[in-house]
Amino acid sequence: MRTGRTWRAPVAHRSNSLHPGAWWTWALGLAAAASRTTNPLLLALLVGVAGYVVAARRTEAPWARSYGAFVKLGLAVVGIRLFFAVALGSPIPGTHVLVTLPQVPLPAWAQGVRIGGRVTAEGLLFALYDGLRLATLLICVGAANALASPSRLLKSLPGALYEAGVAVVVAMTFAPNLVADVRRLRAARRLRGRPDRGLRGLLQVGLPVLEGALERSVALAAAMDARGYGRTAQVPPAVRRATAALTLGGLVGMCAGTYGLLAASGAGYGLPVLLAGVVAALAGLWLGGRRTVRTRYRPDVWGVRAWLVAASGAAAAAVVIVGAARDPAALQPSVVPPVAPALPVWPAAGVLLGLLPAIVAPVPEPTAGRESEEGLSA
Repeated sequence: MRTGRTWRAPVAHRSNSLHPGAWWTWALGLAAAASRTTNPLLLALLVGVAGYVVAARRTEAPWARSYGAFVKLGLAVVGIRLFFAVALGSPIPGTHVLVTLPQVPLPAWAQGVRIGGRVTAEGLLFALYDGLRLATLLICVGAANALASPSRLLKSLPGALYEAGVAVVVAMTFAPNLVADVRRLRAARRLRGRPDRGLRGLLQVGLPVLEGALERSVALAAAMDARGYGRTAQVPPAVRRATAALTLGGLVGMCAGTYGLLAASGAGYGLPVLLAGVVAALAGLWLGGRRTVRTRYRPDVWGVRAWLVAASGAAAAAVVIVGAARDPAALQPSVVPPVAPALPVWPAAGVLLGLLPAIVAPVPEPTAGRESEEGLSA
């Protein structure tokens, strides 16, 4: 809405809330951009963009609280990657030796593997860059998990992917529900004056968390059975074979086309193969949806704001991919010899396009998003 000269996004409610597929498209675009660079400045910018959008548009739903867990997981990945580089060595040759650890002699059949030995600055720098890239990918996925409702995403899937989508949504909600249970139990222990930190607190919280997870699994199984999960309609054998051929061929074509676009050579055939694969996969999904008997109550609408959010992530990925092809040295800083990374202007500007959802997406209310944790009704 417009008030005077100030433009503000509307307050989110059921009829204008953003489509969950738009959030996942935006986050996957940022993840694709992160996969094309090891520049720590650009990766830090991607993490900052994702974190700012999450802080601006996150609701109070249980799954929205899992973003911090993904950030901690990313930091743990960086630490583990550095530990392996120190303990098991690095394939990157280096001349700046930081420390020499005692090396464990290994048998002849374990050639190429070592435990201990020299630890070089080049090897640690390579491990740090590699770990930062993987951590950024996890944080981008965590941003999508914190912003998009899993139950609404399941309702938006095609009928052919409904059963697989239920399994994916249940897997995605495991971490948010686990985090919510741990927070609730720790708060209850603090109110009772009992310790909630350390090994003792962890052991006493772990059993109730496991019990709650088992109870939730039983309740979910009963709800899925009551809603007819796994029951299909009768379709002719020819339609089943055509569906399988189109879906499998379309997925293979999409993989081949994506590889052609991302590879150094092959962009000429990558786009046509990708488009053909998308068309074949969509046709297969349309035919496959005929065997799934299900209805949608108040389906989510993909509006203008959803297009803008999805396009911002896709644009960020496209700009970084083009920048990696034209100036690989800027997006892949050299570690042999080590050079100070510089922030490339155009890829950084493309990443900043990912901030658009913080402007155009509807603003959640303080009490918005309190949906049921078992919201798998489609």
